[in-house]
Amino acid sequence: MSDVHDLISQLSSNSLIQRKKAAAALGELGDPKAGMALLKALKDKNPHVRSDAAFSLGQIGYSGSIGSLIGLLNDTDKYVRKSAAKALGMLKADEAVGALIEALGDEADIVRKSAVRSLGLIKNKKAVPAVQKALADTSGVVRIAAQNAFKMLNS
Repeated sequence: MSDVHDLISQLSSNSLIQRKKAAAALGELGDPKAGMALLKALKDKNPHVRSDAAFSLGQIGYSGSIGSLIGLLNDTDKYVRKSAAKALGMLKADEAVGALIEALGDEADIVRKSAVRSLGLIKNKKAVPAVQKALADTSGVVRIAAQNAFKMLNS
C-alpha cells in the first residue's frame, strides 16, 4: 500500500490518472494528514480529480474543508457537486445546511439525491421543510433519498 506522503506527491503529477487515483486512495487511507493536499486538489483543472478529492475530504473527516466544499456545490461538473454534497453530509457540516437546501434545486438528480441524504445525516431541523418538499421531486431516486432523510431527521 502506498504511503500517505507518496500519494500526496502524486496529487501534483502531470498524469490525470495518477492524480485521480491518489485523491481516491488518500480518502480510503483515512489519514487526516492528507487534508491540506486534498483541499488543494479541489482546484485541479480536471473534474474527476476534484470529485475524488471532495469525497476523500469527507472520508477523512477534514472539517477544514467545509467552506471549500460548500463552494463546490456550484461547480460546473455535476459529479463534483454530488461529491461535495456527500462529503458535507459525512462531515455533518451544520453550516452547510443552507447551501445543501439550495442544492435541492440542482438540475442533476444525483446532486439533489446527495444533498437530501446529507441533510438527513446532518439532522438539522431547519431542513425539514426542504426535505418534505423533496418527497415530491420529479426523480424517484431523490424521493427515496428524501424518505430516508426524513426518517433520519425525525430519529
